[in-house]
Amino acid sequence: MRCLWLLALLLPLGSAAAGADDAWQALREGRALLLMRHATAPGTGDPANFRLDQCATQRNLDAQGRAEARRWGELLARQGIERPRILSSRWCRARDTASGLQLGPVQPLAALDSFFQQRSDGAEQTAELIRTINQLPVGAPLVLVSHQVNITALTGIFPASGEGLILPLPLSPRAQPLARIPAP
Repeated sequence: MRCLWLLALLLPLGSAAAGADDAWQALREGRALLLMRHATAPGTGDPANFRLDQCATQRNLDAQGRAEARRWGELLARQGIERPRILSSRWCRARDTASGLQLGPVQPLAALDSFFQQRSDGAEQTAELIRTINQLPVGAPLVLVSHQVNITALTGIFPASGEGLILPLPLSPRAQPLARIPAP
């Protein structure tokens, strides 16, 4: 009887692991993408005087955030994702997360930029992100680095700093994740 109880307790863990394995496989095969919230950057939003072209005026990654980005790169490599196509918000904390993966060049994509201070832009920007991603050629695994507000607008999920969602392709509004991956 105790064995049945233990088996019943562990069964959901096995199915969650199987779901994550399937999600990673979909990412490797280009049937899904990884959408990450930038790694830990203490604070909320940006200072009133921030400039996109000057990282010193923005909220930036701290030591924990830089370590999270590096560990994400290690995790992706362990999952067989060694040369993904990496697209990032133009905000420094997102670009630094993307480059901290150390898995290849990072391409800026304005549709991934934060609209925290202009929430009225959210619906249009989310639609632009979906259009842009769905027009990309199928191929290498795709990693996107963005912000909480963008990810919540797309999925309805409020991700933690450094959290990633593996989302099925083609991308759609209210995308349901195949897996949620905590910051490593």
